[in-house]
This record gives sequence, structure tokens and C-alpha cells, in this order.
Amino acid sequence: MKSKERNQTVVLILSILLGILFLSPFYIILSNSFKTQKGIFLNVMSLPFGDFFTSNNYIEAFKELDFIHSFLNSLLITVSSTIIIIIFASMAAWMLVRTKTRLSSFLFFLFAAAMLIPFQSVMLPLINIMGKLGLLNPVGIVFMYLGFGSSLSIILYHGFIKNIPKELEEAAIIDGCNKFQVFWYIIFPLLKPITVTVSILNTMWIWNDFLLPQLVINKPEWHTIPLKMFYFFGQHSKQWHLALAGLVIAMIPIIIFYFILQKHIIKGVTQGSIK
Repeated sequence: MKSKERNQTVVLILSILLGILFLSPFYIILSNSFKTQKGIFLNVMSLPFGDFFTSNNYIEAFKELDFIHSFLNSLLITVSSTIIIIIFASMAAWMLVRTKTRLSSFLFFLFAAAMLIPFQSVMLPLINIMGKLGLLNPVGIVFMYLGFGSSLSIILYHGFIKNIPKELEEAAIIDGCNKFQVFWYIIFPLLKPITVTVSILNTMWIWNDFLLPQLVINKPEWHTIPLKMFYFFGQHSKQWHLALAGLVIAMIPIIIFYFILQKHIIKGVTQGSIK
């Protein structure tokens, strides 16, 4: 019994230490966002105090980011991409599950294998092709997010759909439903737990993505929040106080979104993996 209590104490201490380790970056970002540039350089780990404390960082960062405009750009691209990924990935996964052929198995293997290909290995040919097609714009980046986001989404949907009884679809077909109606009225409503999981994962990825928008979006009026953040770092100067304040502002919407829906992540993943 003492050995068990000792093990529980060790696990508790390790959990607390890991929690402090994971939360420390947030402390550094938040505390330094209220400091002047000089205060950050003097002591990164200290709390903001005295002459080194300022709340003007947030006001200046809000203006520099052109936050309302860049927020709307990020929101439009993120929401559009996530919705399209959900629609196409859920349809594709359903057909792959219900079509028992070598071709469907091969296609599923291709989607799984695509997750192993790093983006950096395909980005230059991709940008070259999309440029020739005139798709270096918000429409083009939504199309590219569909391609890069489909693999994981299809795998998650695939595992979930396998646990849905096929008899439901057969009964709907007997009642006169076509394939399209079977999916939208029978299957898709049952996918709510995993759909929430897919939407959270893709939203957090697309909202915070910097590299692909930097390569694709070439007009300032289309810039997203991550792209606007880049302008706090010039060739000869780095405005860390404004950058950290801007980072906090940029994180607030996605943190709110995550905490509202985060309980569905585990629920969706476990329901997709357990029969």
C-alpha cells in the first residue's frame, strides 16, 4: 500500500512539473506582452513592474496588425477551408468504407501515405503550378488546404464510419432514398462527434499557418493574422513588445474556440476507434 501511495505521489509531482513546463511559454508571452522593449531585454522571466509596465503594446499591436481586416481574412479562409474539408473528406471516407474493392483499399492507403510527405518537398512545384493556373489568391489557398487537410480527415472519418451499421443505409434505400440523400440525411448527422474533432484540428492548423499563406497570398489586402505578425520583425529591428502583444491578441479567438469544443476531441477520436 505504501508503494502504491509512493508511486501516486511521484506521478503527481511529475504531472505538476510537466504542467509548469508546458505553461511556461504562455507565462513568458503574456508577461512580456505588458513590458516595454527595454523591460524585455533586461529580464525576460520577471513580471512587468514599474516603468517597464505598459498596456499600450496592445493598442499599438491592434493598429499595426490592422486586426479587424486581417481577422476577417483569417476567418474567411479558415471557415471556408474547414467546411470544404469536412464535406469532401466525409463523403470520400463513406465511399471508401462502403466500397469493398482493391481500388478503394489502395486509395485509402494513398491518403494515409500522403501524410508522410513533408510540405517542403512539394511547395515549390505546387506554387509554380498554382501560379500558372492563376490561383495564388484566397480561392487557391482554400483549394490547397483541401488537398493537405484531406488525408488526416479521411482517416478519422473512415474509422468512425466503420462502426455505423450498414443496415441503416439499406433501410433508407428501401424507403426510396438515393445515395446523396442517404449520406446527408442518414450518415452525416451521425458523424457529429468526429466532425467536431475534424473541424477543431483543421481550424487550429489553418488559423495558425504561416508558410502556405506567405507563399500564396501576395497582396497586402489578403493578408491573414500570421502574415501580419511577420511585419513586427524587420531586417534591422525586432519589435518584441508589439509582437508578443499581437500574438496574445491573435491567440484569443482560437483559444476561445478550442475551449468551447475541446471536449469533443477525445470523444470523437475514441468513438472512431472503438467498436
